[in-house]
Amino acid sequence: MGRKRTHRVVLENLEVIDAGAKGKAVARASDGRVVFINNAVPGDIATVQTTKKRKAYYEGTAISFSKLSEKRVAPACEHFGTCGGCKWQHLGYEHQLYYKQKEVEQNLQRLGKIELPKVSPILGSAEQYFYRNKMEFSFSDNKWLTLEQIKSDKIIENRNALGFHIPGMWDKILDLNKCHLQQDPSNAIRDFVKTKAEELNLSFFNTRKQEGFLRTLMIRTSTTGEVMVLLQFFHEDEKNRTKLLNAISEEFPEITSLLYVINSKGNDTIYDQDVICSHGRDHIYEEMEGLKFKINAKSFYQTNSEQAYELYKVTRDFAGLTGTELVYDLYTGTGTIAQFVAKEAKHVIGVEAVPDAIEAAKENAQLNGIENVEFYVGDMKKVFNEQFITKHGVPDVVITDPPRDGMHQDVVQQLVNISAPKIVYVSCNSATQARDLALLDSMYKVTKVQAVDMFPQTHHVENVVLLEKR
Repeated sequence: MGRKRTHRVVLENLEVIDAGAKGKAVARASDGRVVFINNAVPGDIATVQTTKKRKAYYEGTAISFSKLSEKRVAPACEHFGTCGGCKWQHLGYEHQLYYKQKEVEQNLQRLGKIELPKVSPILGSAEQYFYRNKMEFSFSDNKWLTLEQIKSDKIIENRNALGFHIPGMWDKILDLNKCHLQQDPSNAIRDFVKTKAEELNLSFFNTRKQEGFLRTLMIRTSTTGEVMVLLQFFHEDEKNRTKLLNAISEEFPEITSLLYVINSKGNDTIYDQDVICSHGRDHIYEEMEGLKFKINAKSFYQTNSEQAYELYKVTRDFAGLTGTELVYDLYTGTGTIAQFVAKEAKHVIGVEAVPDAIEAAKENAQLNGIENVEFYVGDMKKVFNEQFITKHGVPDVVITDPPRDGMHQDVVQQLVNISAPKIVYVSCNSATQARDLALLDSMYKVTKVQAVDMFPQTHHVENVVLLEKR
């Protein structure tokens, strides 16, 4: 096994020319290699300390700037640069949109090598901060210290933290004062929980030692004004658990759903754990165009509710339904898109691999009185086969919204086999979308492309493509 070589060199006065994959800024070194910089924006001229050297590129951090870009803005959040959440806060929003659009177009053309129609301008988000409806925070008894704190002579005795993981460090937590991602009462709840826990002398978790009482805090909000709070404890301590939960309920009577989990396993995922309702009900409701969606602690729902509505409207618009169509909704999740388009279709069939999601989809359809939808659970490449098509019929429109990895090759092949007149492909990763579109290119022509910004201050972007049979 050869060891990875790490050459640390200083590259002076590099002009930053672009924003690249994963939101990193891009420059070019004098030896021709590309340089990916984690803390610069296009237009900066920077001196860069490299952290990695490969055959075709360097990675590094700007240690000084001889010119600051006009595209820069002052970050809104005091934690910017330490917290890994919003990597683009220092880049003006109109420029964020420009680089997101550019990435989508380049991926489709370079990776997919497909002919594109005139691409619609990206749909920006009306809210550039406080747009997330779900946040997860971690407790730690060994908080991350900033450089200022390390350099100061002040002894920091209280090392408790409630906040986010430092990028690339699984056991280091940044203690948050204020997060700009979720509407009130999110910050107030998080601050109160931390203060009250310390008042009650409750132990914060230590990931390395796997000990402590308080593990994680999840807060979900909805556009209907409902709030869900879930606390995760490492072990049961009924007396202290009850004290803390009662205090939260008393302080925030507006909490609709106050839940907890006792999780003593190595990781803090709750999907295989029992969620127990402490106060209120075990779910909250989200609403969209009069449709109600019941959301429990384990439900998947798009994390930007307002922009999810815009994304779904684009999807429905691209499908161009007249009321006579059979629609397949692949990777349907909790069936939100399926139900959103149902009133304009004859029949909609949703397919999804996660059983809990399909249960929620069926429950929501019943709640909304939608009778022209059916949901099936199973691994897409196994369920979506010849027998399935024979049983349900060849669709007029296929909507597909796969995870970041895109569609399995067998699923793409099946789409070619059934050759529906239209496919609407919703993607959170235009690189894997481009790969799939290349496989469909012999049979389908891309006739519409619409990027939607769901996550301002980050490099992430959703993209919707309409494919029509050649």
